[in-house]
Amino acid sequence: MYEEPRDPFADDPDHADALAPFEPELDEDDRADLLEDLHELELFEKVLHPQGYRGVVVDCADCDEPHYFTWGLLMANLRGLLEANCAQVHEPAFDPDPAHYVTWDYARGFSDCWIMTHGEDAV
Repeated sequence: MYEEPRDPFADDPDHADALAPFEPELDEDDRADLLEDLHELELFEKVLHPQGYRGVVVDCADCDEPHYFTWGLLMANLRGLLEANCAQVHEPAFDPDPAHYVTWDYARGFSDCWIMTHGEDAV
């Protein structure tokens, strides 16, 4: 009868804890900032989606490339940070049309003007 070879790592200790994220827990200020960002994103989507905008573009300092995030993807990432202290893994946008994305500052300014025009109750 053939016997499989013994696993050479069978007696090694489990180092799974070493693979745990090294991110510190969110403090109350971080949580408040994330909740504020999430609230802003919900407003941005409400006022900018009807104008044809799909999300936010962020210039990445690490790769010097713009990253395009749909409203839903960015909100899901923020919710993931709030719930599990880590962002969800996602695929980058495939061949996004830059004309359909705005910067965070543009979205904030547009939303502020929209509220001034339509009133706080319209939100």
